[in-house]
Amino acid sequence: MDVNCDIGETALPWATSHEPELLGLITSANVACGGHAGDESSMQAVCTEARRLGVAIGAQVSYPDRANFGRVEMQIDRASLAHSLSEQLDDLMRVARSVGASVTYIKPHGALYNVVVTNDDHARVVVDLAFQHQLSLFGFPASRSESLAKQVGVRFVPEWFADRSYLANGQLVPRSRPDALVTSPFDVAARVRQLVTESTVASVDGGNVAVECSTICVHSDTTGAADLLRAVREGLVSSGVEIGGWH
Repeated sequence: MDVNCDIGETALPWATSHEPELLGLITSANVACGGHAGDESSMQAVCTEARRLGVAIGAQVSYPDRANFGRVEMQIDRASLAHSLSEQLDDLMRVARSVGASVTYIKPHGALYNVVVTNDDHARVVVDLAFQHQLSLFGFPASRSESLAKQVGVRFVPEWFADRSYLANGQLVPRSRPDALVTSPFDVAARVRQLVTESTVASVDGGNVAVECSTICVHSDTTGAADLLRAVREGLVSSGVEIGGWH
């Protein structure tokens, strides 16, 4: 099972932030590439260390909205969105090449990630970008981005969030709700064990939701992210699941 985390989002100097610790606990790094966070310096630092550790590098493309950390849906036309996402990916690919690494996948961030679950226009932009560069695509299972990716032969990697609560319909609990996040390492480890043994996760509404995934995510800005990642790893190992990259 792959374990991923959003990296390069910190406002602190990268080397003195909590993110280097996170990078040592994952197999795939979703690197902020300028849309919601990140800059030349952070991308270079993350790519250099990811290459040293053998961690896969993914472009975490986002709505171009640093003021809202990419977590607010934007009313933006397809052409403008495509231009922005292409620039973000190009910047990360250039930096990765400069340190002898490469970008192997795309994962939308924040509001864009949620929008492409149901919105064909923006989902097609993301899928087209992955197709043009022959990259894999991380995303929400049973989404429009998954359907469109399969239509054009883009490899889709379904994802589950260890630090986010789920509704009975299988969707994420909105971040506006107080029960949106799961911040207990004990709960995260238990959820991971349920995931790998039963292919389900408990919903906040009661009952279980079926889960399909090839990668597990913890957000770097969730309180105690490093402890949560260790809990994910413990849950996997104790269930006899090998931790490794998706590719």
